[in-house]
Amino acid sequence: MATDFIVHDKADSVGVVVVEDVQPGKEVIGWIMETDETIRFKSLDAVPLGHKIALRDLKVGDTVMKYGHDVGRIVSDVGKGRHVHVHNLKTKRW
Repeated sequence: MATDFIVHDKADSVGVVVVEDVQPGKEVIGWIMETDETIRFKSLDAVPLGHKIALRDLKVGDTVMKYGHDVGRIVSDVGKGRHVHVHNLKTKRW
């Protein structure tokens, strides 16, 4: 069983794609490092290596947690299994 994405903290709202790009429609497998759990769901978008995939539905204004840290806010609704990147996530600094 290959891991498609990793999650560091149980509170994270995104996982990071590792090893290879994820294609839409693929059942992806993620590993939550903090609890040593495995999670599965269907990817709804192509997600490049190193990019983020939504672990749950995210609404405009939601804080995105990655590696247990706040990495920004959602500016366009994102469904579970969708690509999270500069088109729907912005820093809170500006």
